[in-house]
Amino acid sequence: MEQRRRPTDYLTREEILHFRVLSEWRSSLMILHCWASIFTVWVICSVWTNPITVGLGILLIGTRQLGLDILNHDGAHFLLYKNKKVNDWVCEWLLNRPTFGASVVPYRKYHLEHHRFTQQEKDPDLHLSAPFPISKSSLRRKLWRDLSGQTGYKQRKELFLRVAGRLPDSAKGPESRLVLLLRLWNRFGPNLVINLVFFTGFALTGHWYLYFVLWVLPVLTWYQLITRVRNIGEHGAVPDNADRLRNTRTTSVNWLERVFLAPYFVNYHLEHHLQVSCPCYSLKRMHEKLVGKGLGAEMELKQGYLAVLKHATAV
Repeated sequence: MEQRRRPTDYLTREEILHFRVLSEWRSSLMILHCWASIFTVWVICSVWTNPITVGLGILLIGTRQLGLDILNHDGAHFLLYKNKKVNDWVCEWLLNRPTFGASVVPYRKYHLEHHRFTQQEKDPDLHLSAPFPISKSSLRRKLWRDLSGQTGYKQRKELFLRVAGRLPDSAKGPESRLVLLLRLWNRFGPNLVINLVFFTGFALTGHWYLYFVLWVLPVLTWYQLITRVRNIGEHGAVPDNADRLRNTRTTSVNWLERVFLAPYFVNYHLEHHLQVSCPCYSLKRMHEKLVGKGLGAEMELKQGYLAVLKHATAV
């Protein structure tokens, strides 16, 4: 059973109130930064189309697609905007729909259970961390499936089938097909319209194929790989499933890892679990405060994601 330690065991109430302050302008700035980064890469690759710019562009776009997920995660905790309707609208239309997501509400219900039962039997994310540690060859196979697009294709196929559902055998003919089409349009129609705008923009520059190379390909490959690495970093092979300072990990990163692997403070996962009301831009300061209190030796910390992967394959 997880030890139910509270944030007040490590931080004063004044510190907790300080770290939970929500800044709407910072939320807006991060969303703007994420999309500005994506459009900048698109423009550069459209003007200077060569293997180097396009190759780097795939990595950068995949990381920003993860960035959209990270910002949506803050929105799932109502940490983007004080107005809940605005918060959820931004999550759906600016962060989720462009990559074929939808409302943040189902994810919120699922994710809060992860926080409630972290690394316990009822944790809905336990399947992501339970297999670790694993062998190096097993990790290589997983990463290859991610990088080759197999994982991304499988997930999106499952999403489509889940939305389409299974019509009963008695439901046949034009009426049942209409129901299915309406169901699919309600879920995927807005996403297709948004992506059609992206495709049209590339087509107007004479580089229609770059839509597939610099939007579809990254989400099926690099995004999948770094999402797996991030998941391993957060809870993979943690030393104590019952200790809130050791059943979740924070990974220190350099500037290169921030650019290509861990944007928007996603590496400070222990701090997020300790105080879920802390916006992502305040997690680093909370980390420094906890370490300054002498808690570093008790916390599950790793220096870089290579160290995480080495630890997760120590069998």
